[in-house]
Amino acid sequence: MAAERPSIILDCDPGHDDVVAIIAAAAHTELLGITTVAGNAPLDRTTHNACIFRDWLALPTTVHAGADRPLVTAPKFAAFVHGESGLDGADLPAPVRGPDSTDAVEFIVHTARAHPGLTLVPIGPLTNIALALRAAPDLAGNVAGISLMGGGSYGNRTPAAEFNIWADPEAAAIVFAAGIPLTMAGLDVTHQFLLTTERIGQVNELPGHLASVLADLFGFFNSNYIARHEGMPGAALHDPLAVLAVTHPELFERTRRHVVVETRGEHTAGMTVIDRRLVHDRDAENCDVLESVDADAAWALVLDAIARFSAATATTA
Repeated sequence: MAAERPSIILDCDPGHDDVVAIIAAAAHTELLGITTVAGNAPLDRTTHNACIFRDWLALPTTVHAGADRPLVTAPKFAAFVHGESGLDGADLPAPVRGPDSTDAVEFIVHTARAHPGLTLVPIGPLTNIALALRAAPDLAGNVAGISLMGGGSYGNRTPAAEFNIWADPEAAAIVFAAGIPLTMAGLDVTHQFLLTTERIGQVNELPGHLASVLADLFGFFNSNYIARHEGMPGAALHDPLAVLAVTHPELFERTRRHVVVETRGEHTAGMTVIDRRLVHDRDAENCDVLESVDADAAWALVLDAIARFSAATATTA
């Protein structure tokens, strides 16, 4: 576990697995703010969903709406996985209030300058992070690193490309080329962290309304995943791993690699090209690629965080 609670900004597009990442971040980090981006659903929905959980969990943080479309391409959403709302599968409470601002980029830049050494944890398309890097070239010197969910050696939206990178490859290319220390939780590791029926049952057994609602959300998410994949006994719980890579780095095996993003290929746009060659003249490594995770230990952390918040919110939902 990290020696201190790291300070982070969580950039997200909730999304069932994003909600788990919010809970993990609230339990194990100094969560300086939540920024939202279009991705799993349109921006109005992802922002609404983030506000629901900020308020329901009584988080002492703010929500800032960001980019409603990629830098270049048309918006692409994931209703086929998360439903039209981004969080189909349960009745959710209304947020107490809306976002605290509609300028996620300004919030990222201002907060990084005010809290040098924070970590950016983007778990959706990388549009907000790329725009912040463009707006403030000094951002790279004010953050300790970026721990992102995305990419991998294979894809899920195309044979080559994972959804978050595929949704805005130009933004991803900017982020990977920025010279900031990167950690990539790609599909190679997130497909080791599955939301099995047994694990959903463990959530459902926890006291409190939050746990019951999460179990319903997970059931929807799981059913969609199992129906769409061959040989997967549960949904890949992608996003929390980008948080846990910061807070509990000992759970992971990682390898330093050079990674770039393909933006133009007819069949490969959005691909993260991971240089695994052994030749001496390969490009310098720019990314910690997460290779494996202690999934049971990671799940224990997630389950404990859900239990704590479900108990704490039992009388407020």
